[in-house]
Amino acid sequence: MKRKEWVKYKGWSFLLSILLPIGIMGFVYFLLGIYPGSEKTILASDALSQTSNFFASFNNALHGKQSFLYTWYGSLGLNYWSFMAYYINGIFSPLVYFFDNSQIPDALYMILLLKFGAIGGSFWVMSDRLFKVPQWSKLLLSVSFALSGFSIAYSPQQMWLDGLMYLPLVILGIHRLMDQRKPAVLFISYLLLFLSNFYMAFMIGVFSFLYVFCRFIITPKKYQSTLIPYLVTSLLAGGASMVTILPTLLDLKNNGESLTKLTGFFTNDTGIWDIPVKTLVGVYDTSKYGSAPFLYFGLLGTIFCLFYFVSPKIPRKNKFVYGGLFFLLIASVYIEPLNLFWHGFHAPNMFLFRFSFLFSFLGLLLAGFGLEKVTKEDSGRMVNIVIGMIFVYVLMVFLANRRRYDFLDKTSVLASVVLLIVYLLILLLKDRFKSKQSRWLVLLIMVFIGEMTLNAQRLVEGIATEWRYPERIAYEQNYQDVHQLVEWTKDKNDTLYRMANLDSSSRNESFIHGYSGVSMFSSIRNRHSSIYMNELGFRSTGTNLTIQYINNTLVMDALLGIKYNLAQNDPNKFGFTLKKTEGKYGVYENEFALPLGMLTDQGIYDKNVVKNQTELLQYLSGKTDSFFYFSEIETIKEENVQIEDHDSVLFYSKTAPNKVRTITYSVDVPARSQAYLSLYGQGAEVDVKTKVNGVENWAGLEGTGQYYNLGFYEKAQTVEVEVSFTGERVVHLVKPNAMFINVDTFKEAIEKVKAKGVSFETDGRTAEAEVNNEKDQVVLTTIPYDKGWQATIDGKKVDIPTFKDAFLALPVPKGSHKIKFVFVPQGFKVGVILFAGCIVLFGFYNWQITKKNKN
Repeated sequence: MKRKEWVKYKGWSFLLSILLPIGIMGFVYFLLGIYPGSEKTILASDALSQTSNFFASFNNALHGKQSFLYTWYGSLGLNYWSFMAYYINGIFSPLVYFFDNSQIPDALYMILLLKFGAIGGSFWVMSDRLFKVPQWSKLLLSVSFALSGFSIAYSPQQMWLDGLMYLPLVILGIHRLMDQRKPAVLFISYLLLFLSNFYMAFMIGVFSFLYVFCRFIITPKKYQSTLIPYLVTSLLAGGASMVTILPTLLDLKNNGESLTKLTGFFTNDTGIWDIPVKTLVGVYDTSKYGSAPFLYFGLLGTIFCLFYFVSPKIPRKNKFVYGGLFFLLIASVYIEPLNLFWHGFHAPNMFLFRFSFLFSFLGLLLAGFGLEKVTKEDSGRMVNIVIGMIFVYVLMVFLANRRRYDFLDKTSVLASVVLLIVYLLILLLKDRFKSKQSRWLVLLIMVFIGEMTLNAQRLVEGIATEWRYPERIAYEQNYQDVHQLVEWTKDKNDTLYRMANLDSSSRNESFIHGYSGVSMFSSIRNRHSSIYMNELGFRSTGTNLTIQYINNTLVMDALLGIKYNLAQNDPNKFGFTLKKTEGKYGVYENEFALPLGMLTDQGIYDKNVVKNQTELLQYLSGKTDSFFYFSEIETIKEENVQIEDHDSVLFYSKTAPNKVRTITYSVDVPARSQAYLSLYGQGAEVDVKTKVNGVENWAGLEGTGQYYNLGFYEKAQTVEVEVSFTGERVVHLVKPNAMFINVDTFKEAIEKVKAKGVSFETDGRTAEAEVNNEKDQVVLTTIPYDKGWQATIDGKKVDIPTFKDAFLALPVPKGSHKIKFVFVPQGFKVGVILFAGCIVLFGFYNWQITKKNKN
């Protein structure tokens, strides 16, 4: 078809398949007050705390401010290559280059809309090649997939939407390979898919393999000869993608990512009506725990999908085989082993049934094949399908457990029933009055747009209610003040230093501004480092998804080289001096911050030493003094709290439900001491507010360390601290007490360690230092250990013994030496070779097939 004819007969449909999803979602977001530059942002759920920060760091990398292989700005240091493989890789991600980091909410808004449009466009491309149906049918199917329940409900995790963009192209590539012996589309689609997000690629890879198997089962003689080309193409695409996937898999393996243990055969919190209820228009229950899978793919798509299975024009074998694939997806919702399999045997942390987009895609794929067979003579079956759907929907209202399906409201049922009737009437009248068919089609498309808009609007409202679309101020509040202070510290330092913001906007703030900190919240993390950091007092428990700087001590500030604290109030920490202010913030410099490396001996490698921060400082300084000592505290006032003592664990419950529990303690602080209040307890939803000398601070009870700073005191005095608990009804606490650091003892020990300090110069993915040892020693660094690190001494490569699998520690012989650490993700070099080699091999393989086809 010539270009002009293509534009005339197909171009409008292709263009609308892209523009309609963008326009509908843009309109829905506008109704919610979200648009470019608006006060409300698209950053719902983890998009605020993770995606926005991570894309800001990617923007820094694009502008040459950090390496693409390693970042110093993720919890002391992190493998950035594998980090990008989950959160950032995507065809639209580089667009952040054209935005300032203060404009990241607008960048993510634009990228998200582009992804909705690309999903529709890719499905249209597949439809145009696979379905022999009118253009309006291809358009409706494409928009239905772009605005499916999964894509909208899980849009806060927009890195998953890349998989939906490539899935239709993968299926198209399978058809071209099996039907025409043309493997190029499949190879390219697989490669882009695998490179964009390895997590979604696994699900789509399994599904596409099953799809090939289904086609082979239906017509074995025809497709027997295509199995080898499919396997070769898939393996070469997978081999080329190893440049990303291999380093990522090794990173996950090396950092202790464990698989979820099976606890039962059936999936918890599922119900018999979960499948049909989520085919209704505008049904949003939750994307947290206890949700039903998001399966909606439009009422028209559902009608024609059902037609595929009831039409006698479709071979029974086809129905049986594709029905079996449908059954597998449905069974995967209810059978826990299958459910875990789709998630790579790793149970999802909320946003359940992440494979449910495959259900929607398969439904629309079969709907397209069903549409090919629909004629005027099928009007009776269409009536029966619609009546059957209405019957099931009405039946749910009466039979569904209201406690399980409390989200099922009359609006969704009524809207779905009315739309089904309208669709049926239009489809019947369209065939009856063919002279006015174009008008009926316009009406059909308008009603369809209304359905898509209604569904999108209700799902977005559900997200807003559950997760909240935050105001722009939540992202950019104090951005300029913090940014200017961070840039000031960078101008003052030539070597790596670390910083912490006591009033940060999120746990991932260091990614935005590009400073090396401790706190982080990420699925890609260095677990071994975080586990040891937890032993040193930085709270990181469970699977170490988070690590928090807050509520630790002066000792770890010094040992980790925390040279600066940003704070809105004076942190009142010994050795921290105000250097500069911007707006509400001040930057406080720590005179006791140690460099990145310290000299010690081989004994540091013993398993039973330096298990906590006291032992670590004692070992490095050679002092046996105890830096910490404790005392009891006195309760002088209680408000709205009832305290019960259960074997040294105190239960704090409310006496009045709507009031805050407040306890005031009296602490006798010795002279020349840094004082802390020790609060260690349970309460995942409990926040703690402390008020000392008129200064208030907030922290999560379980998410942060246990030592709440009470300040430094030159002279002995009695300090009152007011503690308030909000959240859960009952708070469990070990009996609180006070902890003190004698600053003179602390100072003496730190100065001994500083005398043995080793300053490193860092650049991108390297760290270099010069040492002059009087004897054989070990350079212990606070750089997180990773198998990707390689070390050289005077240019000669040496092995790196593991120090608790947590930090880099390198034995260095006597004399003057230059040591250098270089980070290359484990498996990266092999991946690069495979990437180039597999592309070359496929080019040769494709040439051979093309030549054979011509002959």
